Amino acid sequence: MQQQQQQNWKQKVEEDKMIKDDETMAWKFLSATQIATLLEQDIAGVQQHLELFLDLKQHKTSLKDAVVLDYYVSGFWWAKEMEFTAVQIAGFMTLLNLLLENLGTQHMTLVENIQELRRTMAGIGLCRSEKSGGFEFVTVDQAKAIVGYLEISLFQHYALYEFLFHSPREEILIGDENVVELVKPADAPFPAPLEEGLPCDIYSTFIALVPAAEDVVEETEGGVQLEEQPEAEAPVDPLTGYCIDDIKLVLSEVTTEMISHVQTEINEKLQMQEEAYSVRIEKLKKA
Repeated sequence: MQQQQQQNWKQKVEEDKMIKDDETMAWKFLSATQIATLLEQDIAGVQQHLELFLDLKQHKTSLKDAVVLDYYVSGFWWAKEMEFTAVQIAGFMTLLNLLLENLGTQHMTLVENIQELRRTMAGIGLCRSEKSGGFEFVTVDQAKAIVGYLEISLFQHYALYEFLFHSPREEILIGDENVVELVKPADAPFPAPLEEGLPCDIYSTFIALVPAAEDVVEETEGGVQLEEQPEAEAPVDPLTGYCIDDIKLVLSEVTTEMISHVQTEINEKLQMQEEAYSVRIEKLKKA
């Protein structure tokens, strides 16, 4: 009895050691503390913390950093929604990092990276498999889901990732030139007209307000008489003298004339088609 208990205890110790060794694969990319911190965040918090953990502070100006950050944020959030445990999420993040490093650093092709994924996922669902890839802490169904996710995320856009990592891009220098205008002397109008407006000399000559000219006066024996200004003519309404009924009558006549003209054209076209069909029918009868 005692010997049986010792064997069971040894077997349990070996299994615990094997599980611990397997789980070490999970923490090669992110630590347990980092995974626990990410699990407490929303999607914005996950992006912010991964930006800090992975040192991707240039993601707003660097296309490569932005794509890599999105790659890891999307993968983590997918694993979280799949209700993976902390160890399983950490292992999945390690797998994402492994495949991306194969592409970026090792220059592996798509086929080579898929074969590497196959070797890494080997042994899942088997107890103490000699061909273990170190990811036995995930189930068979989870492994299938992981492969499906990688197929639509990384492998489907593999050529774009290769272009991102291996194709040199020209650096575009964006500059801006500003013109500062100094304050003009006091004798010039200030502020000056807008740059998209008129030049200052034209503005001051033709547009700037000038003192009103003295009114022309006529001297008479009784005193000073101001020159009479001509009164502006009031605009004349072209519909003056017409009522609503007159307008309706005019519109009715115009509409009737237009419709009759269109109707005449339609009748002529119908008559021509009728004659054409009659000729065809006669030919068919003779045939």
